[in-house]
Amino acid sequence: MRVTTKGQVTIPKDVREKLGIIPETSIDFVEDNGRFYIAKTTRIKPTNRFQKFRGIATAQMTTDEILSLTREME
Repeated sequence: MRVTTKGQVTIPKDVREKLGIIPETSIDFVEDNGRFYIAKTTRIKPTNRFQKFRGIATAQMTTDEILSLTREME
């Protein structure tokens, strides 16, 4: 197996099938006594570009106040 100039390798099909790795699956490399292992992560990839920001707003404004501000910009 070779590493590309971008640091990529192809995970063999039988390994992907055993681990249940499909396109867009998140994996981690885990070190144990100098050896590295591939492990599927439990992280859920956001389905859209805004989902990762859901629930992190810190503004103490109501929805109506926010909408009023955005409408003023138009």
